[in-house]
Formats: sequence, structure tokens, C-alpha cells
Amino acid sequence: MWFLGVMRSLTEMILSRAAGRGVSPGDVVEVEVNLVAFHDLTGYHVVEVVEKVGGNVNAGNLVVAFDHMVPPPTQRAAEIQVSLRKFVRERGVSAFHDVGDGILHQLLLEKYAVPGAVVMGADSHTVTVGALGAFAQGLGASDIAAIVMTGSTWLVVPEPVKVTLLGSLRDGVMGKDVALYILGKYGAEYFNGNSLEFYVERPREFPMDYRATVANMGIEMGADTLMFIPDVVTVEYIKNMRGVDVSVPMVKGEYNDEISIELDSIEPLVAAPDSVDNVKSVGEVEGMDVDYVFIGSCTNGRLSDIEVAARILKGRRVRSRCIVIPASRSVFEEALRLGYIDILTRAGCVVTFGTCGPCIGGHFGIAGPDEIVVSTSNRNFKGRMGHPSAKIYLTNPATAAVSAVEGKIVDPRKYLRS
Repeated sequence: MWFLGVMRSLTEMILSRAAGRGVSPGDVVEVEVNLVAFHDLTGYHVVEVVEKVGGNVNAGNLVVAFDHMVPPPTQRAAEIQVSLRKFVRERGVSAFHDVGDGILHQLLLEKYAVPGAVVMGADSHTVTVGALGAFAQGLGASDIAAIVMTGSTWLVVPEPVKVTLLGSLRDGVMGKDVALYILGKYGAEYFNGNSLEFYVERPREFPMDYRATVANMGIEMGADTLMFIPDVVTVEYIKNMRGVDVSVPMVKGEYNDEISIELDSIEPLVAAPDSVDNVKSVGEVEGMDVDYVFIGSCTNGRLSDIEVAARILKGRRVRSRCIVIPASRSVFEEALRLGYIDILTRAGCVVTFGTCGPCIGGHFGIAGPDEIVVSTSNRNFKGRMGHPSAKIYLTNPATAAVSAVEGKIVDPRKYLRS
């Protein structure tokens, strides 16, 4: 049930329902949490708190996924996963995804989150499910442990900002470029205390995969959360993924601050080292030699990301070593069925699935000293993907694939013209 009071925004609508009363920006409220989640890297600390307190576990709304250090590359990682398997078994957690099922945020998107839900996870990129119109935030392990035991949390209601996406993207430009455009224009701290609510003028011109990428990087923008106002694309996505119908709210309120973005004015962009808001056009860094390309992560490991990489790499060979990781087993299996995995492996890519690995410099592709890395992930801080002297350039998957083919950063548009 949607709260039917007078609301200015989706943020107030969701949090009023979750709090059981009308709320306004700046209010400190206790809210019911519909979905809570953690993964293997943060889960150990969540469970540690729960077991120390000796609290009960509300297993019905808990999702646990192994994704960060999988398959376990160290003895300690294996020990942690054994202990977490014991926890979910003993506490009756049915929504458990073991090694290979996929990255937590993608699984929440595919299987669990719904418009209007309050979703909290022990990872900053929990905001990804804002693509569906869920209010999602990442919290620390102690806060998540409290939610696991009580089913609720407190928060400060953020000030909503409406972002309207006008028109359509051009060839070679993807959702990642929209996120980078916002970061380049406003910086990484500008939206502190805000919830960004995206309205898409032409819904089918901006598919769910692109929405998930933008939502994923809401935390990089400094926003408290980022949501897409649900529309026909939201309804169709959930119907196609889960076979269920969902209702969505009508959000036509007024906002204190509104931003409009002309999509056809955006070109392929990169976030140059060592900050997500050090944004440049691809042309400004074109020609730079590349040692290593990573296509994947919770930011850009979805089917359309794999498809564009396969389209570019078909019949070609990579010059830079290239690792491709679909974000979930279902994405991998669909890419396999469509022939994308075969194309990528024949092009010389290393392909696996269901791990964050390279994004956090955990394993399965750690950057070495002074290497130049092109990555479709969400962060390019020093040491993020391995050695602190490595230089990380964040791009969309098309730019990453072309860079792998040519061994240098290249504008992807000449490969993708209609």
C-alpha cells in the first residue's frame, strides 16, 4: 500500500509508508525495512554483532550472497564462507546465494527488490536497486546487524532533487556516460543530503540496465540515495524477470530543486585517475596505451554490457589482456545462449561469472605496478584494483571493449555507428 497523503516526491511517499506517518525532508524517522542484505566480505562482521548480542534473526527479509572473494582465494576467505553458510543454515535464511550465483546488487535487482521498498545492505552500492524505484542505502555492519534483529532502522529524510532525462542517447553512449556526466558537472560531494529522483521522458529509450548503472553510482555522486521514478520499463522488467505484476505510484509532486539533462548532448566519457569526478571526454585521453581491461562488476556486468562488448569483439582479437565478468549466473547463461561468451573467449578474453574480484582488487585480475587499467566498475581510487601505482580509467563497456581491441583508449563510436 502506498501512503496516500500529500507528497512532493517518491522519497517522501516511500518513507511515509515505512514510518507509518507523513514525513518531510530533515525529519529523523524510524522506518520499517522491507529487505536487508549482506555479502561475504561484510557479512562476517554483521554475524559477529548478531551473535555477540544474541538476538533473533528475521530471516524472511534477509538476502545473503557470496560475491566479493569468490571462489575463495585465501584460506581466511574460505573460513569466513564456511562460518556464514553455517549461520544461514542455522537461522533459516532461504534467500542465500553461494559462490557463482552472482553479485549481491544484481541479485537484489533481478529477484527481490520492488518499487517502493526500503532496502538496506552492508555495502555502499546497495543503491543499485534504486533503478526499480526502491529507497536503498548502504550501512555499516552494526547498523545492518540491528536491522537483521529488529526489522527497522532510523534515518534522516533526505531532500529530494528531480533529475529529468530528456531525449535519447547517441551511438556509443551508455548509462555509464550519464553517471560520469553528472559527476563531471557537479562533483563527487555535491548531492550530500539529497535523494536523486530520475524521471525518464522516453522510458524505453533508457532501459533498466542503464538505470541500474546510474543508480549504482549514486553513492559516487554523494547522494543519500538515487531512484528512478517507476514507469512502464520498471513494470516490464519485473514481469520478465520474475513473472509477477507490480503496481507503481504516480509521482507528480513539486521539488525545490530540479535538473534536466539532454541525453543527446552526452558523448563517451572517462573518469581519469584518481577520482570518479575527474571526468574527461574519451577524445582527451585517446591514444593512451592500455595494459588491462575489465568489463563487469555491479556497475556494468549486465546483459547489454556483455552484448556491446561481444558486438565489438566479434571476429577480432584483444591486444590488451581483458577480463569479462557477467554480474550474475542468469546474465552469464543468457549471454552463453546468445553466443556472446563464445565470441569473447575466441577474442582472447578471460570470462567467468559471479564475482566482484577485480573491482576491489581482491582477486581474479589484480592491477600491477604502473599498469594502465580501463575498467567499467565504479571507483578508480589509488589501490582500488591492486597496486597503488596503477592508473584506473572508468569507462562504459563499449569504450572498454574497443580499448582492449586496439590496446589503447579509443572512442567507440567508429565501431558502433548505425
